[in-house]
Amino acid sequence: MIRVLIVDDQALFRSGIRMLVESQPDLVCVGEAADGAQAVRLADEQQPDVILMDVRMPVLDGISATDRIVRARPGARVVVLTTFDLDEAAARAIRAGASGFILKDAEPELVLAAIRTVHAGNELVAASATRELFKAFGRQRQAAPPAFGGLTERERQIFSLAAKGLSNTEIARTEFVSEATVKTHISRILAKLGLRDRVQLVVFAYEHGLAGEAA
Repeated sequence: MIRVLIVDDQALFRSGIRMLVESQPDLVCVGEAADGAQAVRLADEQQPDVILMDVRMPVLDGISATDRIVRARPGARVVVLTTFDLDEAAARAIRAGASGFILKDAEPELVLAAIRTVHAGNELVAASATRELFKAFGRQRQAAPPAFGGLTERERQIFSLAAKGLSNTEIARTEFVSEATVKTHISRILAKLGLRDRVQLVVFAYEHGLAGEAA
């Protein structure tokens, strides 16, 4: 069973999502929170697999709540609920550690797919879509940290392709290697840079002025 925590300040919205979640044989709702502070507490108590997180809430907003939850439990998977495709709040949430975002008016099937996708350890938004967010809502570039210099030449090539949004299959085809080899390189790159997934890799590339070489 995939344990889901629903966080939104609108009770009617929470009820609708809860009904949707509990209509599925592989999903269970382990709690509801009306603000970010409640979300942090319930995330600690219930240890949900996936958290559906609204952004704009009283007491503590969804971005701050996401940051606190992910810091306390790095394996937590947070899906941000946003109103607009290109929303600065979504970009900030991804920086804070969210695994992706979906629109609040998404079809029920998409919401269910989102929960299962992030629970499986995959990113919810394409790296290219994440990169578009940071083009629209970027901040001043930072110098690349020393850890980036620790990547091998081969790892930098893979990094560049992944930052473009290429899948493992596409990278394997481009570099004439197996997908297993690509996965190994990606895992090593993420470990060396202290990143949790490919979405954060794109964030890293853009914020440290490395997106240009991935363009």
